[in-house]
Amino acid sequence: MITPVYRRILLKLSGEALMGGEPCGIDPEILERLAAEVRDLVSRGVQVALVIGGGNIFRGAVLAARGMDRSVGDQIGMLATVINALAMQDALDRQGVAVRVLSALAIDQVGEPYERHRAIRHLEAGRAVIFAAGTGNPLFTTDSAASLRAIEIKADLLIKATKVDGVYSADPLIDPEAVFYPRLSYDQALREGLQVMDTTALVLCRDHGMPLRVMNINEPGALARLMRGEAVGSLVTVGH
Repeated sequence: MITPVYRRILLKLSGEALMGGEPCGIDPEILERLAAEVRDLVSRGVQVALVIGGGNIFRGAVLAARGMDRSVGDQIGMLATVINALAMQDALDRQGVAVRVLSALAIDQVGEPYERHRAIRHLEAGRAVIFAAGTGNPLFTTDSAASLRAIEIKADLLIKATKVDGVYSADPLIDPEAVFYPRLSYDQALREGLQVMDTTALVLCRDHGMPLRVMNINEPGALARLMRGEAVGSLVTVGH
């Protein structure tokens, strides 16, 4: 068995990644496949933390644009991430993975309160950890939450799982001439306005030297290949 090149990772999944072909909600088959991939990483000794967005259930920014108070919309969105976290916890539990949900909002009946040392203890004990409710504050995306948590737990790598193969100069699903970037710097991503993560998330990662890998989560076995050291997707670092 090949020793994984990363000891501790944070995997950022969009809520849309759980939808599969459904217009909204959670596709059970997608959930089970993702849980199985996480199980395989944990079984190989990788410490896995996850942040899951809530866009498959609710998008606060959309309703805010139509008059809802932005803070209220974001709070509802945080609760949507809790729903996804509980769904993933259940899927991982059924795969035999010890897992804990740590929430930035106080919801003691369904998850533990987030605390950095608690999260690290769970990871070192071989448990997967799901960070729910974003940062607990409105106006911050789950991308920013993922960057913050990855830095706090001292992850070796932050992985953003998307529907495309990595970072492109434009949306490859719309522009067939879009150029693929196998490797780039945070400054380049910010300068060119590339749709990698939001600006706050990129600046956090840049300023704390957190490497980011952007990859297609729908490609079977991609996570395992990445853990073996293969160049999967695009790598974003402080310098080329």
